[in-house]
Amino acid sequence: MAKFVVIGERISVTAKVVNEAFNARNPEPILKRAKEQLDAGATYLDVNIGPSESDGVEKMQWAVKLLQGEFNNVPLALDTSNIAAIEAGIAVYDRSFGKPMVNSADAAGRIGYVDVAAANDAICIALCNGEGIAANNDERMMYLQTLLERGMMGGMDPMDIWFDPLFVVIKGMQDKQMDVLGFIKDISDMGLNSTGGLSNNSNGMPKNIRPIMDSAMVAMCMMQGLTSAIANPCDLRLMETIKSCDVIKNNTLFADSYLEL
Repeated sequence: MAKFVVIGERISVTAKVVNEAFNARNPEPILKRAKEQLDAGATYLDVNIGPSESDGVEKMQWAVKLLQGEFNNVPLALDTSNIAAIEAGIAVYDRSFGKPMVNSADAAGRIGYVDVAAANDAICIALCNGEGIAANNDERMMYLQTLLERGMMGGMDPMDIWFDPLFVVIKGMQDKQMDVLGFIKDISDMGLNSTGGLSNNSNGMPKNIRPIMDSAMVAMCMMQGLTSAIANPCDLRLMETIKSCDVIKNNTLFADSYLEL
């Protein structure tokens, strides 16, 4: 079994300090967040530049060169609705420690992201939804099949499509959580990889509760076969849970110092 992959979520324009740093091409706040996440155990870093319609190509290439230059060609997930910026980031990407990730496709308006990943030998994060959130697991499976077929038609290895069941908010959608867990098992049973924005489940909860809920959720998801998560690696409780689950699942060898590895 492979060790669980954490994709660090904290380099995102949704954070004011990161947005300002991208716009000013100020490396310090971005490098600071990158180092914190890598030190905490992130494998990939998600680089979310937002729509960036006017300067996305330049901005993404600047970010890729900055982060890979500073952190020994760290693998990155390129995250933007500007598909030209994705392609530009891939063009300057160093694959020494992993293929670039394209974040993200869906089975509707963003299905072209699968084509970009296929054409560039990249990994694609693929949301199992269409124009809206899937009503049930039958719809999720329909979307998964659409995305899988699209990737394979483009020559992709199915293992390079990481399917996102779409984590939904517990506050307001509590009755849908077991569906998500069940679908993660469906993905695992098909021998495919899975990932997703784990912290979506705890949106709207008090800050002191979110790490508890996220940790419980990741443990349940890993037992269903989740292979990755887009998450905050600086959440110590979360990372301790992931590392412990990796030991229990025999993904990593136990040592008394396993939490420090």
